[in-house]
Amino acid sequence: MEITRPQSPVSAFDDRGDYAEPSVFLPENMLREARRQRQLPLGAVPEVCLLDPDGDIVRHLVRDGRAERSPSWACYHTELWEATDDTLRFGLVGGAVGASFAVLVAEELFASGCECIISVASAGQIAAELEPPCMILINRALRGEGASHAYLPPAPAVNADQDLLAAVDGFLRDNIVPTRRGTTWTTDAPFRETRTALATAEAAGAVVVEMEAAALYALAVARDRPVICFAHVTNMMGVAEGDFEKGPYDGAVQALSVVTSASRGWFQYSQQPDQ
Repeated sequence: MEITRPQSPVSAFDDRGDYAEPSVFLPENMLREARRQRQLPLGAVPEVCLLDPDGDIVRHLVRDGRAERSPSWACYHTELWEATDDTLRFGLVGGAVGASFAVLVAEELFASGCECIISVASAGQIAAELEPPCMILINRALRGEGASHAYLPPAPAVNADQDLLAAVDGFLRDNIVPTRRGTTWTTDAPFRETRTALATAEAAGAVVVEMEAAALYALAVARDRPVICFAHVTNMMGVAEGDFEKGPYDGAVQALSVVTSASRGWFQYSQQPDQ
């Protein structure tokens, strides 16, 4: 059957035009009702919280007895763990995969007292010069998903806060994990990464493909909140046997190292007079 392409926008929401209008449904409201129904105490999450879509970091810390479940986290869909690494106390949410789920959890974290969100997500290699496993500090994300378009007007990409990334860079230089900046393609459909789509993303500057960064950076811009996204380049999309090797402890030690460095960068950035 031949697929015909529409000549006009396929949805009334393609360019919503209500970006400055407040939402009726708020994260505070959902947290309030979850807290009531589950009889949870009031409590704040740590200042720095980590989104761990694959859950490898959470599993590593829980397995080693280094993480405790938060008694007050009221999200219906996830568990929040708290851990300390190199004197940093931070929260972790595992399994928040995909743009819409990531921003749902991020909104709840900010509503619960979080001051900075760091995301470390697995990513597939696009640029040939990369050698997985490696880390990319995402400075720009191509908007191939839907959630970012509820926060910002249409545009090909969304940029990270470059001043924040500059502060983070200063602490990453001495990190055990080599990290470089780069552009990613954020997709909602990982099993529709065709050669044509990948070539288009590469032509637009993407070095890897992942599933959360564009939406998280759109949230950061719209809400004026600090968000730092890393792409842990772990695979070549499974085109060869033996792919998806992240390194020791499923890459959790490497990921924790960049989280600690990024947190220090954010603390320095947040103490600047104009922040």
